[in-house]
Amino acid sequence: MRLFTAGLLLTGLLVAQSPSREEALRAMRKAADFYRYKVSTQGGYHFYYTSDLSYGRSESAEGLTQVEVQREATPIVALAYLRAYDATGDRQFLEHARAAAHALVRGQLCSGGWDYLIEFDPEKRKQYQYRSDGNCGEDKRGVTNLDDNVTQAAIRVLMRVDEALGFSDDKIHEAARFAIDRFIAAQYPIGAWPQRFRQLPDFSKYPVKRASYPESWSKTWPGPDYQGHYTFNDNSIADAIDTMLEAARIYKDPRCRAAAEKGGQFILLAQMPDPQPAWAQQYDSQMRPAWARVFEPPAVTGGESQGIMRILMTLYRETGERKYLEPIPRALEYLKRSFVPRGEEEVFRRLPPGPVLARFYELETNNPLYITKGSRLSAAGLGSRLVDGYQISYTAESVITHYSVLVSGAGLADIEQEYRKLAAADPKSIRRPDKLRDLSPWSQGLGEARRRDAPVSISDVISSMDDRGAWTRMGTIGRANRLVFAFAAKEMLLRIGRGSSDGSAGGRVDARAQLIPLNENDTVEIFLGPQPPPERIISSSDFARNLTQLAEYVAGKRTD
Repeated sequence: MRLFTAGLLLTGLLVAQSPSREEALRAMRKAADFYRYKVSTQGGYHFYYTSDLSYGRSESAEGLTQVEVQREATPIVALAYLRAYDATGDRQFLEHARAAAHALVRGQLCSGGWDYLIEFDPEKRKQYQYRSDGNCGEDKRGVTNLDDNVTQAAIRVLMRVDEALGFSDDKIHEAARFAIDRFIAAQYPIGAWPQRFRQLPDFSKYPVKRASYPESWSKTWPGPDYQGHYTFNDNSIADAIDTMLEAARIYKDPRCRAAAEKGGQFILLAQMPDPQPAWAQQYDSQMRPAWARVFEPPAVTGGESQGIMRILMTLYRETGERKYLEPIPRALEYLKRSFVPRGEEEVFRRLPPGPVLARFYELETNNPLYITKGSRLSAAGLGSRLVDGYQISYTAESVITHYSVLVSGAGLADIEQEYRKLAAADPKSIRRPDKLRDLSPWSQGLGEARRRDAPVSISDVISSMDDRGAWTRMGTIGRANRLVFAFAAKEMLLRIGRGSSDGSAGGRVDARAQLIPLNENDTVEIFLGPQPPPERIISSSDFARNLTQLAEYVAGKRTD
């Protein structure tokens, strides 16, 4: 009896401590208004900001006249607003999402899509082919980018906001439909998409044929001319297919469904023949694995092949056509045979526990391929230069770490489990929900990459917000005025002292010179002015995750 009474008291205490729906809703409004009216630049966002909002920075964009189109910035903030609107019916959240969509409209290029960043400075905008400015001159920057889910994510945001507004905002609706039209037009006859495009290629040079191994391939990087390749890298075609599937749902446009299925047909054609029945990162026009960047050789990939199997299962969920399941068992068995034994090298220590796959397997031999580290120098206004390294290697010693040449194979078990479930299920029972929420077909939501120090309860989410409505944390986001950057791929020595450019000091030894050993992976950076210590920063990912968590809490309270 005492235990029962204590349990009731504890339950009552926990209920009393849980925020009410009204408290959570007030926190949502406060946080969203702060982010929209104090943080955004004309409705768009960066990855990070200093807490005082004097500076913002993303992977490609920086400063307060630019915003980023990659998912961790403008797209996920817009989708968090939409989730808040869905949960509450409060149109203020929808208006915030509309503002983000209008930022994307202003960043849409004449080629139909988006680049990594949007510039809002009136003078600097003249350098870009922005449709809204009518600035489509050939000498302007205007390449549509499908890498890193850039254009696909922007289209998803526009479509979802358009639908939430009942298709009443002409600018958003027209921009979404134009982007879709250009997206379909850029699809190759074989069903693939390029990584980037500006003008449509001569499709007669791209025959429809099955993947094959080249008779030979160069182990030396041929250069950067790879943007027209059929590109799976970073799941770009998977994201393209799913974007078209969602467009078909929202606009009831059969062309979009046909484009998605055409993309699925390309995947079937792109599966490599034995002895490596998986997929390459990218293919040339003759359907042979090809080079992309200097660290992306022709190879069968243990990385993107996992995403390809997942999008095949997505296509099966949408269509019920079993042809999309047929390639999966052969690919799974091949990849399970290709696990890489764990070694003691640095590249293995960076991986989570569990089975390991090579990102690149040599064509036909199936030997794992690695890329050696290179020393890199960058100087403001002079670009970046590799001093050494970036060669293909068959050992895991001293290989690059900024890019995953080894990947986790733990996901294969989940893929196999889902495959078996789908293969045995009634196709009518496995269709995805009508309303999609995230930016990738297999993501678990905006909170999938929760930081270990992030708030874990609604009370924590609310109490960790400052008086402005901001969530801040310690960190640094870099600085815009970096003059020199150096990455040491091997042991080096840094000398700091007075002297001429050849290291001399007018013929005299500088007694004040400092000699600082650099270890492998050390970096050296030189900035104008003193480098500030770590400071409190604001993250768009944190904002989106916390607002979404509050929205789900409020939605749950509505049904209690």
